[in-house]
Amino acid sequence: MMKRRDFLKTTASASLALVGIGLMAGCTNERSAGYDPKGLPTTMFGNTGVRIPRMVLGLGSRFCHIVSEQEALDMLVFALDNGFYYWDTAHTYDNTIALPPGRSQPSKLVISEVRLGEVVKTRRKEIFLSTKVAARDPSEAMKQIELSMKRLQTDHLDMLKIHSVDSMDDVNQMSQKGNLIDILLRMKEEKVTRLIGFSCHGDPVAAREMNNRAPFDSMLIALNHYPPVTTNRIETATQTAKEKQMGFLLMKSVRPRETVEGLHVIDLIKYALSLDGPHALALGMDSMDVVKSNIDILKNFRKMPLERMRELTVQLAPFYRHENLPWMQKEYLDGHWKS
Repeated sequence: MMKRRDFLKTTASASLALVGIGLMAGCTNERSAGYDPKGLPTTMFGNTGVRIPRMVLGLGSRFCHIVSEQEALDMLVFALDNGFYYWDTAHTYDNTIALPPGRSQPSKLVISEVRLGEVVKTRRKEIFLSTKVAARDPSEAMKQIELSMKRLQTDHLDMLKIHSVDSMDDVNQMSQKGNLIDILLRMKEEKVTRLIGFSCHGDPVAAREMNNRAPFDSMLIALNHYPPVTTNRIETATQTAKEKQMGFLLMKSVRPRETVEGLHVIDLIKYALSLDGPHALALGMDSMDVVKSNIDILKNFRKMPLERMRELTVQLAPFYRHENLPWMQKEYLDGHWKS
């Protein structure tokens, strides 16, 4: 394995040679050249200068449990050919823990980044590529970033996120000199990635504080943060994201149906798309049919009437109170299914 210093030097030089001035910090042009939404509705992603579809291709546990490698690759190509060019993955996404409903026990290890790499290697310029680093130890974090890029068969990332920031202790640890926040800032400075961010499943206060520790470009948070039921909106991470004009993605928008009876997938997606604040939804997609359904939803989307939004907000009250949410438990590992 190459030394971290050599890794930074090599990847930075190669990425600059590949993408040129469009990657340079401070570039004011809209960085969407090469990205084709194929008619899907798009939005400016905060102050990143990038225009993205209002749905992001989530490639975690469900995607990793597609048994057929060809089926998985066909889905990726079909999604890209039909406008889903923002791909969200993570170093830890694989099929080793638990099973989504209806899936059989895997006979071989499937790693999300490895699967993506088979498409990325030939269509890199068409994809807005985002992955996440999970390790908190600086040395291990650097190893994960290096391995992620090798798996993805790329020499640069569009977005690098810190995975699952869920406590103030975590924030304080990562804020120490030379720790994870400094590493991401250096990755951006060295042009290994053009943008940086973080994801958060649990504590919205921790997410808000992360935004005070560094100039992050984006935030990915769970639906249970939004809208707040018992907390003033100004005190939430979502308000901070708006103030800082960050790219704001929402996840777990379909998960309420697992803990709240009577909810339907399409209603939940339309509800999340109608919320004021998030730029787009990160949705786990695990089949061609799911991709086709999401294309149809997005192309025909109309903002939900206020009265219907209020009805669904009432139905979602247990979800907003975090009742029985697996990712609110300490042992939860993002990207893996928990029954």
